[in-house]
Order: sequence, then structure tokens, then C-alpha cells
Amino acid sequence: MDAVILKNRIDYDGSQLRSHWIFDRTGETGDSCAAFIGGCDVAPDHMVDLADKRDNCKIFSHEMLHFIIEHFDSNLEAAILRQRLFVSIVRDVILRQAQDEREFKIERRGNDLYDGNAKINISIATASPVSTLIHVGVNIRSDGTPVKTKGLKDYNIEPKMFAEEVLKKYKEELEGVKKARAKVKWVA
Repeated sequence: MDAVILKNRIDYDGSQLRSHWIFDRTGETGDSCAAFIGGCDVAPDHMVDLADKRDNCKIFSHEMLHFIIEHFDSNLEAAILRQRLFVSIVRDVILRQAQDEREFKIERRGNDLYDGNAKINISIATASPVSTLIHVGVNIRSDGTPVKTKGLKDYNIEPKMFAEEVLKKYKEELEGVKKARAKVKWVA
């Protein structure tokens, strides 16, 4: 898996969650992950979560660290499991990098992370005709959001270093899965 941190600010509106978006930006082919910083304002036309769309949810943040992940397979269930793995890695890295003496009780509820009742991220997994796609947006700032949130700034975490560690850990997990799959004996 290739992973890249894009330097330019990109405001996420949902249109980025499509096949080959990373290739169009970087030229990278195959399974890949791109991280970038930008605002978030998902237009209803680009809303993938049908419940959010039905309920007219506002998905907005002034500044987030976004991750778009693309795997070239068609198994949506596997994509959702990868999404939950990725969100668990995000949680682990927040707890490791938080520069505060308080103990945080960050918990994963499905695809999302919460510190008490403050939401830390947004996340969705979907499929296209050629790949499965995941978007995870981690709040950097927590002001001006439509629901109570916490962001990386609340934990004194630098976004670029955070992104580097999250991407490294995700790549390591995927490589570990490949190795584990290759070293087992079949059973009859």
C-alpha cells in the first residue's frame, strides 16, 4: 500500500470519495491512502451515509485531517472492517501522542471516536465498481461544528506527525495480515 501526505490544503466536500481520486492527485496506482488537511462541508449530493442524508445531518468542520483510503477489491464488509481498524489506530495514536497529563477516556463506537460526548472524527466506507473507499476525517479544531467535538489541538497533537504515524501503523497492520494469511496451514 502506498501512502502519501498531500501538502496543499484541500477542503473535503464528499466529491473526493471516488475511485482513482488518489491516482488523479499523485499518480500512485493500486491500494493507497492519502492524508490532507482542509475544512469539511459535505454537500447533500455527495453524502454517502443514507441515514445522515435522510436526517439532513450537517457534516462540517473548519479544519480536519482527512484520510482517503482506496483498496482495489469489491468486498464492502472487508472495507468496513478496515475502516474500524483504521479508526482504532487513530484512537491509539491520539492516546500515544496526547501532550497532556490528564488521562483520556477515548472510546470507539462503531466507526467513530468519542471523548465523553465530544465527537473526534467522521468516517464512512463505501464501494465503487472497481474499489472500496474509506474516508476518515479527524477534527483538528473543535470550534464551529454542528455537534460537540474535540480535535487534535485539544490534545496538543501536531497533525502532520499524527498523520505519519497513523499511516505507518495502518500499513504495518495490512502487511501483518498478509503475512499471517500466508503462514497458516490449511485444514480439511
